Amino acid sequence: MSAARRPPEGARAAARRREGTPARFWRQFVMFGLAGGLGLVIDLAVLYLAAPLLGWYAGRLLSFWAAASATWWLNRRLTFAVPANAPGASAGAQYLRYLALMLVGGAVNYLVYVAVLGWVQAPWGAAAGVALGSLAGMVVNFLSARHLVFGRPRADKAGVAPARRDNRPP
Repeated sequence: MSAARRPPEGARAAARRREGTPARFWRQFVMFGLAGGLGLVIDLAVLYLAAPLLGWYAGRLLSFWAAASATWWLNRRLTFAVPANAPGASAGAQYLRYLALMLVGGAVNYLVYVAVLGWVQAPWGAAAGVALGSLAGMVVNFLSARHLVFGRPRADKAGVAPARRDNRPP
C-alpha cells in the first residue's frame, strides 16, 4: 500500500513503529533512571521509618520491597508504557519477574562494589565502588526490565507483530 493510500496512524501505532529507535531507547533509559531516583528516596524513607521497629537488616528488606514495588509500577506505566489490559502482560507475573531480576542487578551492584574496594586502596575507594556498582546494576536492571519483563513481541518492518504459525499442511 502506498503512503498516499495508507490510513492515518494513531499515536499508539506511531509509538510502536518508533519502538526500536535510539531516541526511544534513551528516553526509556532516562525514565528508568528517574524512577530509580524516586525508588532511592522511597527506599531511604522506609528504611529510616522501619529501622527503629525492625532493625537495620529487616528494615532494609522492607525498604527494598517498597522501592522495588514503586519502581515496578512507575516503569510499567511510564517508562515502558504497558497498558493495564495488554495481552500477555500479566501484572502479577511481570511484578514477580521484575523483583527477581532487580535482585540480580543488586548482586551485580554489590560485586562491582566489592571488586572496586579490592582494587582501589584510597579514601575515595568506597565512594567509587558505590558509584560504579550503582551504574553497573542500573544497566543490568534496565536491560533486563526492557527485554525480559516489559518486552513486546518483535514487529516486522511494517510494524506488525508476527502471527502464529498455521499447523495446516501446505
